[in-house]
Amino acid sequence: MAQFLLCGRFWNLRPEVNRVLTAAPTYCSSAVASGRQRVNGVDLFYEQTGRGQHAVLLLPGALGSTRTDFGPQLKSLNKERFTVIGWDPRGYGRSRPPDRDFPADFYERDAADAVDLMKTLGFCKFSLLGWSDGGISALIAAAKSPDLIDKVVAWGSNAFITQHDLDLYNAVRDVSKWSVKMRQPLEEVYGAELFAKTWAAWVDGVTQFIKRPEGSVCMECLPLITCPTLIVHGEKDPMVPISHAQYLHKHVKGSRLHLLPEGKHNLHLRFPEEFNKLVEDFLVE
Repeated sequence: MAQFLLCGRFWNLRPEVNRVLTAAPTYCSSAVASGRQRVNGVDLFYEQTGRGQHAVLLLPGALGSTRTDFGPQLKSLNKERFTVIGWDPRGYGRSRPPDRDFPADFYERDAADAVDLMKTLGFCKFSLLGWSDGGISALIAAAKSPDLIDKVVAWGSNAFITQHDLDLYNAVRDVSKWSVKMRQPLEEVYGAELFAKTWAAWVDGVTQFIKRPEGSVCMECLPLITCPTLIVHGEKDPMVPISHAQYLHKHVKGSRLHLLPEGKHNLHLRFPEEFNKLVEDFLVE
């Protein structure tokens, strides 16, 4: 029988209950529970592992999901110290239907869904680990829910959009030009046609920010963040120039900036041991 610490006490996760309550998590032999929770009108898929007192939510990047984006973290983050939750934001992965759309407030919507998912699961205080788009939503969540967020780690994220950024995104808009290695995990989730359609819609979605003052995505939120924040960035990131990480570091008071000289955009997948240790050390301080 597995146990998870929610709001100060342990709850039992019993397989026989899961077979009756379809909304409850399913306990797996790999020590990962999975399930769906109704949050803000949609059914959000999540996975949960570990039994530590410090709850941590993983926020994936664009079109990402818990399985495509955070395998090494779900597997190897310390399960005695942390309870780790991965999720698929609405319209992504197994949180469909609905299919994904990109209104002007989609980062704020993801931030609200993330916080409300954790509250629905019973967590009263938790940290956020956000990659790329997930990092943006994590920063917004920390600004808007300071009493709930313990710490934030964001990497490969930006607070504004420039024309140079849009040029980078449009250069990879046609997914048929991606390598098979890059396309395959997402095509397995969405199918080739829906993947291509959703990715193009994402590019259009971020393009709308160029019309805002200074191209702001979440610039106005940064001074409101009060929790300890770690900004991580790969110096060889081809998608997000290092100037974005420097801006986040400058405008989130008291934040730290850690650079990985060989890191690219998916640095947590290419260097999982180094990344996981960095995150664990930060979270337990």
